[in-house]
Amino acid sequence: MREYSQQNKTAWENSAYDFWMKQNGSPEQFAETLRKDPIKMLRKYAAYFDTYKGLRVANICGSCGKKAIPLALLGAEVTVFDISEENRRYALETAAAAGAPLTYQAGDVLETDLAVYGGQFDVVFMEGGVLHYFHDLPEFLQIMYGLLKVGGRLILSDFHPFTKMEDALGLETHTMSYFSTDVFEGEMAHARFYPEEIRRKMPTCSLRRYTISEILNGIMGSGLVLERFDEHPAWADPTKPGEFTAIARKPR
Repeated sequence: MREYSQQNKTAWENSAYDFWMKQNGSPEQFAETLRKDPIKMLRKYAAYFDTYKGLRVANICGSCGKKAIPLALLGAEVTVFDISEENRRYALETAAAAGAPLTYQAGDVLETDLAVYGGQFDVVFMEGGVLHYFHDLPEFLQIMYGLLKVGGRLILSDFHPFTKMEDALGLETHTMSYFSTDVFEGEMAHARFYPEEIRRKMPTCSLRRYTISEILNGIMGSGLVLERFDEHPAWADPTKPGEFTAIARKPR
């Protein structure tokens, strides 16, 4: 495993299960929330799925299963790829309580065995801040290409590159020059929810953030055909861009 991946794994296995218990409730409680309205739990991403039944989905960095489990409840066959065993534990317990079949591969997605998983998925889906955990974007996107079936789609939603310069999402993230290529130390996503004395002691992640051109050129350079690029307003200030969603297809 790469050194930076190991660092990120250490950070994401630091009290993650306990955090999800506090944030979402017990797996049984969260399962009930997800079962009530799976489409609502998918939020804006539901608009990018034409169907669910029998759809084979790879959910990249799927964390606690908050999107994977609704997809499974709607009939998709979902495999989560995530680096954290703590996330895996919470997600699988929640999926079991919800009665939603879920496969969960805990490990570095860059080490995914394409002899096993290559060409297996109709959709590769990720959301909520994924790309910055990977220092080599073309390498990462090449793995995504490899996971897809011919004709399969990439649904890639992430933080808008504008948030490199301004914390428009209110996540207390490090800001920098838009064109910076620096790798930097950053807090794990839920560190800000802890008291300051605990927060200071939490392990950090090794991060690299990208521009729009790096993302779009990375998608197209992987061999995928870009079909759509949507920008979404920031939660904290809807006058500014906060997220984006790129749709691309593996050509026949």
